[in-house]
Amino acid sequence: MPDEFQARILSADRDFYQGPCVSLIAPTIDGQLGIMAHHISVVTAILPGKLYYTLPDGSKFTALVSHGLLRVENNDVLVLVDSAERPDEIDLARARRAAEEAREALLHHQSWQEYLQTQANLSRAMNRLKAAGSNTIDI
Repeated sequence: MPDEFQARILSADRDFYQGPCVSLIAPTIDGQLGIMAHHISVVTAILPGKLYYTLPDGSKFTALVSHGLLRVENNDVLVLVDSAERPDEIDLARARRAAEEAREALLHHQSWQEYLQTQANLSRAMNRLKAAGSNTIDI
């Protein structure tokens, strides 16, 4: 049995995964961060992208995550994100509409806060399209 750690991947609307893992790779501000059992303690920001995790039986899974936080401490990994979903849960038509709406909103005069929110919306929509395997990301 490989060394394992406890992982909790939590999004704002659901517990995405809780249980043992042998590895986890997360998109962070410093690039991809790989975690295995007995990793040193760390806290870092997560960027939108793909998170990969492997279970003790060898099963490998992918999660599409948004901005968030990752903490590793005492062989326990906590991933807190605004959203987490499996690639097969993504509605391509909805993601395309969201990307189109965000691009259109960027063309209009906005406050700085609205601009940053629109940028985040566009980033999430584009990330969802990419993760779902859409061949046509341009809108």
